[in-house]
Amino acid sequence: MYITQGLHRSVQISGNMLSTQFGDRRRTWNETADRVGRLAAGLASLGVATGDRVGILAVNSDRYLEAYYAVAWSGAVIVPGNIRWSEAEHHFAFRDAGVKVLLVDRLFSSLLPAFEDLKFDAVIYMDDGEPPAGAIGYEELIAAFDPAPDQCTRDDDLVGIFYTGGTTGFPKGVMLSHRSIISSFLCSAALTYRGEAPVFLHSAPMFHLADASCVFGVTMTGGSHVILPLFSTAGVIDAVTRLGANSLVLVPTMFSMIDQHLREEPADLSGVTHITYGASPISESLLRRAIEIFPNAQFSQAYGQTELSPVATVLEPRFHALTGPDSGRLRSAGRAAPGIDVRIIDADLNELPRGQVGEIAVQSPGCMVGYWNQPELTAQTIVDGWLRTGDAGYMDGEGFVFVVDRVKDMIISGGENVFSAEVENALSSHSAVLECAVIGVPDGHWGERVHAIVVLRDGMSASGEELRAHCQGLIAGYKCPRSFDFSNEPLPLSGTGKVLKTELRKLYWDGLERSVS
Repeated sequence: MYITQGLHRSVQISGNMLSTQFGDRRRTWNETADRVGRLAAGLASLGVATGDRVGILAVNSDRYLEAYYAVAWSGAVIVPGNIRWSEAEHHFAFRDAGVKVLLVDRLFSSLLPAFEDLKFDAVIYMDDGEPPAGAIGYEELIAAFDPAPDQCTRDDDLVGIFYTGGTTGFPKGVMLSHRSIISSFLCSAALTYRGEAPVFLHSAPMFHLADASCVFGVTMTGGSHVILPLFSTAGVIDAVTRLGANSLVLVPTMFSMIDQHLREEPADLSGVTHITYGASPISESLLRRAIEIFPNAQFSQAYGQTELSPVATVLEPRFHALTGPDSGRLRSAGRAAPGIDVRIIDADLNELPRGQVGEIAVQSPGCMVGYWNQPELTAQTIVDGWLRTGDAGYMDGEGFVFVVDRVKDMIISGGENVFSAEVENALSSHSAVLECAVIGVPDGHWGERVHAIVVLRDGMSASGEELRAHCQGLIAGYKCPRSFDFSNEPLPLSGTGKVLKTELRKLYWDGLERSVS
């Protein structure tokens, strides 16, 4: 198995068909493959060799897709940067991975001075216009070389390091192989078939594996890609109605935003035939509205994480019924995808009986190689071939998995994962903060919002606005608390000295169901 095989197949079966649509640019698979080979040759001219890490920091574009394949074509390892991270988080990840060459677009080129100490061998400006000082123009690099032979590595070789939030306050690099990414797609595709030649819309960020897996998977099937720089309701509607996009990946928050837009500006979205959603289950009321908006779409929910490339379970289209024998499953995360084993375990790694809450563990061909430079954490996470997800849940008698909480206190806000430890580390560095706890609280728009309970030092003061501004200099904006409570009492502690977040949550979740996946 090797990532570029999908590109070769698309050239073979659909060479003159559209590969990408981005803004006013249209390219065929023949053209895309030619450009990928030329970019790979350009990377080689800059000293990129097998196993070297190449970073990318940019919003979505057709060039992003080309970069994914060109890095693999050259035998190197891609390191996508989270576009919502702070400067400090990018710096840590690129230094940790040992990135040799960085591709950057206009939006993030202003960060280049902050990366000078990382001493990249080269910076490639993957945007239109004049490159920043010292950077190489993307199009100029492609024009300067003939396509290089495909030097893609294979099977269990490393193809990407995808950084995700860390419970220690630092991002951790998830190492994925060719086999893991391809296998995960094939396992999920058995239940989420998108048709012979899907026109897939990239509205979610391409740095994230949920979308990156579709870059590779849709290409494998000979489909085509419609690409938006960033998610917008108007952009999604235009892509469907004007550009023919028929396959989407969304989070429930996006459904709500599209619904609100359509109430003001109606549009016909009946051309969409398949929608996969994740990050959280969908409510029955929202599903009813989504079916009205997308009347011809089959809906699937996927649950997983980056460490699984990313799929573990799938709630199939037939279980998105509102009536009949297949109804009543919307609060579940679905069942194990074909080729994947899922079980619920206790603290001693023993499998628990059906209906009993424990930690969700997964055995999958999509399992990560491990965490970059963190062998101890890898050994703690992958035990006897089973990946411990850190999510708590239970399985019913028919194999449906229900995620009920997070072992690692992760918060999901608007489909983005936020580790409370990262936020607490940022808050605690403020001189006025004595102690703090960060939890997810219910939010009508975001599902959950990041909320901080803060105890200030005697004689010191700080407002919520001040603390949020402090955090914004250290972590991504979406991780920063959106609301604050200030307490004069110490935070409740367990016998082992840990903050009892279950007690803190009760005030906000009393009478509500906190069930997320």
